[in-house]
Amino acid sequence: MKIEQANDDKKGSFKAIENYKEAGVMTYVWAGPGKIIIDHTEVNPEFSGKGVGKTLVLDAVRYARENKVKILPLCPFAKSVFDKNEDLKDVLF
Repeated sequence: MKIEQANDDKKGSFKAIENYKEAGVMTYVWAGPGKIIIDHTEVNPEFSGKGVGKTLVLDAVRYARENKVKILPLCPFAKSVFDKNEDLKDVLF
């Protein structure tokens, strides 16, 4: 599975692509310098149960760590991933 990130100065997304199909997408908005708010995660029903949503959240965490960005997960799914994984809390604001 390939993750593609799109980013501008106001918003962005992470998209999961597998076999040329969009498996899922997670969107965020910038909340100031160095802070993003994850506002939505959606998984294509064809890929349900395959960990696509969690993969998207983990890629956002990787991006946050590499770029010294903090994350506020307002999306209920993303929040549940953070709640279940103590090792991700370093990127929360």
